[in-house]
Amino acid sequence: MKVVILCGGHGTRISEESHLKPKPMIGIGERPILWHIMKTYSHYGFNDFVLCLGYKGYIIKEYFSNYFLYGSDVTFDLANNTMETDSSEAVEPWRVTLANTGLNTMTGGRIKRIQKYIGNEPFMLTYGDGVSNVNIQKLVDYHKSHGKLATVTAVQPSGKFGVLGIHEDSTVLEFVEKPKTQDVWINGGFFVLEPEVLEYIEGDSIAFEGEPLNRLAEEGQIAAYKHTGFWQCMDTQRDKFILEDLWNRGKAPWAIW
Repeated sequence: MKVVILCGGHGTRISEESHLKPKPMIGIGERPILWHIMKTYSHYGFNDFVLCLGYKGYIIKEYFSNYFLYGSDVTFDLANNTMETDSSEAVEPWRVTLANTGLNTMTGGRIKRIQKYIGNEPFMLTYGDGVSNVNIQKLVDYHKSHGKLATVTAVQPSGKFGVLGIHEDSTVLEFVEKPKTQDVWINGGFFVLEPEVLEYIEGDSIAFEGEPLNRLAEEGQIAAYKHTGFWQCMDTQRDKFILEDLWNRGKAPWAIW
């Protein structure tokens, strides 16, 4: 099953760093948050990635084109124009497709644009700016068990986000923007989707979190996988400091690998 990661946004709310690089490339420790997300999926054996690029996407391309060099000792023989590498790090078993999905394309449009890489198979989807210790295999198993077109991971962080209305049988009924109550579930990303979901997206101007998800909810075709463990997005510089502090102290809950 392929893993689609949305990496194309401008990251305006963390502009202190995103003016230089796309948000998925902002570091936690010595690695970009994108690497942390991919390591989570890889831990559960999901190693085939499709990254939806947009804003400063060439930086992500350069990162993967030089990936092996980052963890290697390198000897350049300039006289003979050769290069030798010696790496003690394990090689990641990843296949990574880097797809240009447009500079200003909305999230739904980005997903629609990579349909040719998905084919007619179920796939996973997440955002390139959030980490969690969600059990990906249990998430996939749950998706297969209920027979709906989509599964969204529901989480309970503190304030400021839109929320999910969830029926007692875990069917998502509605998406509500930023309610005043704090005892709510929100969209934490980490989706599992059937290929038919792509039919709910009309074009580049469609945000996946808008009409497509609401239509799925209205039709009873989306279920919530409730995750009560760790989840944190990197929306602002403050969020980055929280994540980096956890990583540097060796207490990063998402580092399950």
